[in-house]
Amino acid sequence: MRVRLNVFFDGSFWVGVFERRSGEALSVARVVFGPEPSGAELYRFLLEHYPRSIPYGPPLADEDGLPETPRNPKRAQREARRSAEAGVGRKAWESMRLAREMSKVERATHSRAEREAEAQRKFELKQLKRKQKHRGH
Repeated sequence: MRVRLNVFFDGSFWVGVFERRSGEALSVARVVFGPEPSGAELYRFLLEHYPRSIPYGPPLADEDGLPETPRNPKRAQREARRSAEAGVGRKAWESMRLAREMSKVERATHSRAEREAEAQRKFELKQLKRKQKHRGH
């Protein structure tokens, strides 16, 4: 399993995108930091929050996965510098988009159920008031 963290400025906040690759699957999580995090703050965040509280999206099939063979450290350093300049990959954005859509659908069904339950409660209360009004006559 490989995890990569990209930190970038998103117009108003600093955002971190975690890309987790395991085998042929890619999962992505987005974390908003707010002000620009220093290296020490990122390290502390990873130690305190990384394994537990980062919500990864649904895994996507990753056809162009990273090779599992050992690489030259200088080459790895050059590739890391290039990827930091390039930003977040398209598969990562696709995974975040899917996670947003899933949460949107979940929120919509939940709010619809609450709205229907409230309407039913009001209807039953209205019926009860009508019965009480005509009770003594």
